[in-house]
Amino acid sequence: MSSWQQRCNYLVSLAQNSLRGHKIFDLCRSHLVEISQISRGTVYNHFPNESDLIVAVAAAEFNDFWLQTQSITLYPDNPLYQYLYHYCWRLHEVTCRKRFVISRVMPNTELLSQASVDYQAAFTQAYARYQHWNQQQIQQMGEVRGFDRCALVRGFIRGTMINVSEEAVDAHDVQLYYQYCYALTQLLGQSDKRVPNRDCISHWLQLMTPSPMHADQRMRFALEHLMTV
Repeated sequence: MSSWQQRCNYLVSLAQNSLRGHKIFDLCRSHLVEISQISRGTVYNHFPNESDLIVAVAAAEFNDFWLQTQSITLYPDNPLYQYLYHYCWRLHEVTCRKRFVISRVMPNTELLSQASVDYQAAFTQAYARYQHWNQQQIQQMGEVRGFDRCALVRGFIRGTMINVSEEAVDAHDVQLYYQYCYALTQLLGQSDKRVPNRDCISHWLQLMTPSPMHADQRMRFALEHLMTV
């Protein structure tokens, strides 16, 4: 990996970390210059406009989500539980680690069109790969006709993530995750399946702390490599 790409990864990881706890994407390139201590010219070369920064962060976020799906080793023959586990992890990231809810701003066709070609391509690839995993899991569950389950669930998940990010919730409240799993199971048309019980969800939460790969961990890793080039 080139030093240019390593620096870009570092800046994106730094942006992700800086957005924790924020309700809106209010991080600008000028802020990134200040917190990174990297020259304005270098930062602006990496992100020629503000849309580039937003789209780059969004690509990294959806790539993180996809990577987490690939790390799931539980329930190899139960796509519903794998799906629920992943989305409980995402909920935990928001409630416990105050991860910015990227679906507040992306996908957004207009915003994407304003970004540079390379960032457009990176986001499109990351988002498509993640959505493919979602569609694949739903199909393996036994897709129910009559509704676009992917779109239906996606809207519910987005609303839930935004709501919990704006409220004071207990990140380790098993009942919160149980109700979330129940609602997802119903929306997926899988009401005949057993929802994970509270003991199972409690075990999941233990596995989620710490989560597999945090933005701040990647940031330190990228910084260490930057210092060697």
